[in-house]
Amino acid sequence: MPRKRNRDSDGLVDVGEREKKLLRALVDSYIKDGQPVGSKALARDSGLDISSATIRSIMSDLDALGLVCSPHTSAGRIPTTRGFRVFVDGMVTVKPPSLQDIENLKFKLNLNGAVEDLLGTVSSTLSEATNMAGVVMLPHREHVALRRIEFMRLSEKRVLAILVINDHQVENRVIETMRDYSSIELQEAANFLSEVVAGRDLSQVRQHLLTDMVKTKESVGQMMQTAIEMADKVFEEKKSDKEYVLSGQTNLMNFSELATLDKMRSLFDVFNAKRDVLHLLDECMAAQSMQVFIGEESGFSAFEGCSIVTSPYEVDGKILGVLGVIGPTRMAYERVIPLVDVTAKMLGTILNQRN
Repeated sequence: MPRKRNRDSDGLVDVGEREKKLLRALVDSYIKDGQPVGSKALARDSGLDISSATIRSIMSDLDALGLVCSPHTSAGRIPTTRGFRVFVDGMVTVKPPSLQDIENLKFKLNLNGAVEDLLGTVSSTLSEATNMAGVVMLPHREHVALRRIEFMRLSEKRVLAILVINDHQVENRVIETMRDYSSIELQEAANFLSEVVAGRDLSQVRQHLLTDMVKTKESVGQMMQTAIEMADKVFEEKKSDKEYVLSGQTNLMNFSELATLDKMRSLFDVFNAKRDVLHLLDECMAAQSMQVFIGEESGFSAFEGCSIVTSPYEVDGKILGVLGVIGPTRMAYERVIPLVDVTAKMLGTILNQRN
């Protein structure tokens, strides 16, 4: 279950079982329909043998506690962020992922390509399974050891750079060069760079090759200059790497509470700018456990009305990143939470097998 992160969920300490049942019935109904819930519907759904007047009185008490509110004076009530928090922390009965969900994950994650392709598939699979947005943080580069570099001439001024990472992972990049290089020149440069980078993480490689060596470019031979240009091109591309993969953000338009022009603009601005999303994912990663942010709990106004469920994935006991789902606050937590959890575990298992 998600761990509380300095959030107040004590609103039900002094209320009885009837209040809890009514709150749960209200949240369940709102998650299903997205509409304010009236006393008649609560009487029907809660299974309590009490009058509508009693229900209205209890709802007034829950309103005073900040757990529910009325969006309109004549409407029923909807859960507040605090009400959802109480529900998620103490009332959700998580349902194990269905056999179909598990088989779908196994089928789609059975990839042998680059890690970034795998993570992209994880993101899109989460999106498809939930009809919301799926997000996967790419492994932090300080955890990625570069073992070897190889170059292959594709055509004039185009070279395929092959990076071998953590012994078994391979990333390919097509780079544009300043001049045409022969296969022999590329082989010599690859041999030299492989000796230099062996075992270093990417940040160390950048610092060593693109600062110290470039300073001495004028005093080195042709082979060294070839190596420097190749390294410069490769790591110029690496600097622009995506730091997370987001899929299915247009699914959020299917939820009326998120589909207003202003809301969608603010969400897509955040997705495009990346900074706030990365900050939130970093915070989730630092927590080292499953996290559920509801509405304004994220600290970013663009995510008001949204919930974000994340879980870390790890290799050899080391957390490399987090993955999760972004959707409306009225998401089906009982299904989304275990689905995110099992996906993180499956991704970790696959990455461990590759290592």
